[in-house]
Amino acid sequence: MAGRSATRTLETEVLVVGAGPVGLMLAGELRLGGAGTVVLERRAAPTTESRASTLHARTMELLDSRGLLDALGTPPHEPRGHFGGIPLDLRLPSPWPGQWKVPQTRTEELLQEWALGLGAELRRGHELRAVRVAGDHVEAVAAGPGGRTLRIRARYVVGCDGEDSTLRRLTGAEFPGRDAGRELLRADVAGIDVPNRRFQRLERGLAIAARRGDGVTRVMVHEFGAAAEPRSAEPEFSEVAQVWKRVTGEDISGGTPLWVNSFGDANRQLVAYRRGPVLFAGDAAHRQMPAGGQALNLGLQDAVNLGWKLAAEVRGRAPRGLLDTYHAERHAVGRRVLANIRAQALLLLGGPEVEPVRALLGELIAERPQVREHLAGMISGLDIRYGVAGADGAGRADRADPLLGARLPYVRLGGPDGPSSTADLLRTSGRALLLDLAGDARLRTAARPWAGRIVTVTGRPAPGGPLGGARAVLVRPDGYIAWTGEDGDAESALNLWFGISDRN
Repeated sequence: MAGRSATRTLETEVLVVGAGPVGLMLAGELRLGGAGTVVLERRAAPTTESRASTLHARTMELLDSRGLLDALGTPPHEPRGHFGGIPLDLRLPSPWPGQWKVPQTRTEELLQEWALGLGAELRRGHELRAVRVAGDHVEAVAAGPGGRTLRIRARYVVGCDGEDSTLRRLTGAEFPGRDAGRELLRADVAGIDVPNRRFQRLERGLAIAARRGDGVTRVMVHEFGAAAEPRSAEPEFSEVAQVWKRVTGEDISGGTPLWVNSFGDANRQLVAYRRGPVLFAGDAAHRQMPAGGQALNLGLQDAVNLGWKLAAEVRGRAPRGLLDTYHAERHAVGRRVLANIRAQALLLLGGPEVEPVRALLGELIAERPQVREHLAGMISGLDIRYGVAGADGAGRADRADPLLGARLPYVRLGGPDGPSSTADLLRTSGRALLLDLAGDARLRTAARPWAGRIVTVTGRPAPGGPLGGARAVLVRPDGYIAWTGEDGDAESALNLWFGISDRN
């Protein structure tokens, strides 16, 4: 009938809402696990704004394990970051210590190419309008280009659609926390010449300026005592220029802004990252000030934790309770990150009253190596250690074992195929790794029924290193150790974490 918009229907196993870095990372992870995946994105084209540009060591390790780093070349590397604007050496044992500068546009481009190459389907120009849980599936409605309506039936839907998540709003998910009390104004500006500033606290406020190789300068500014006001749109560049002048005395009003935005110190987290077939990851699950690039890295790591578990669930291979470990593990990590970001917001945006605390913390970082290592581990994500109960929630592992629940450390290995490293072995296309460190042939026999999902390798670590005392380790697809050979037999651990074998 004339005037009636066309309606199409699409079926998939997992519907991902949002094609930012987190949604695209999740789409690739789901496809590695064999799950049919459709990504909805309201933007008709990829973003041209590189707002998030910092990748930390743990994220770099994860990208390396998926074979994605070669395409990045050698991005700029900075060994130093900060905690609340206080300089902090981020280097810890890792193949990728410190922080790495990759524009968000490049990260999205890389992850989109990877996810689509694995078979994910991306529908740009489609905005989610309605969602309903109907028994064992989800029904969603999206408005597409030209007024067309797309109906999607999926077993699961995952919101990766940012801090103002449409899926979160449509489902009424509880999102408690604090609204922003202070904010930073931010812009990329061409045609200005101001000194580079690294978290410079002046009499009237905080000023940050970093000039790129292409001549564009990123400026960020906060005026002490200024409260964050609710905004219905991004600030005008004139506002940024006025605040910058009041704080620094410099006039940048003649520059050309490439983009302008603001971000505040809001701090919120979903009560539950999963409600039945509805899940959330990234900023849709937690809202925080993007201090030191932690927000992007937190979201990408959410996606890698969730992807293999959700794929196993939809393919009918997940043990009981595996998908619930996503909330249990990542909610705890998110809560801790949000707490450290809230502390950093106070140190960054507080007025003269925070100077004694800043001075004391700076002294502790400089003179107490354990303080520096603790903060660097938190910011980099290298210190994450998940609960070690197992997929079914049963307390089977000894928490005294420092390897259990931690990421597989980087070590050089000798073995039948010549020297290699744990980083080399983790490039398993999303499969788990059973690493035999004692030449026990029974491990290969035990793992054989899961051969399509688990790679078994024999290797010899150097004595005295982080793996020196272990006989074997079972490493999940996200790189975390689920079993070390000290708690029961391998077959029990494989059943616990990977459920139904390929032989069944």
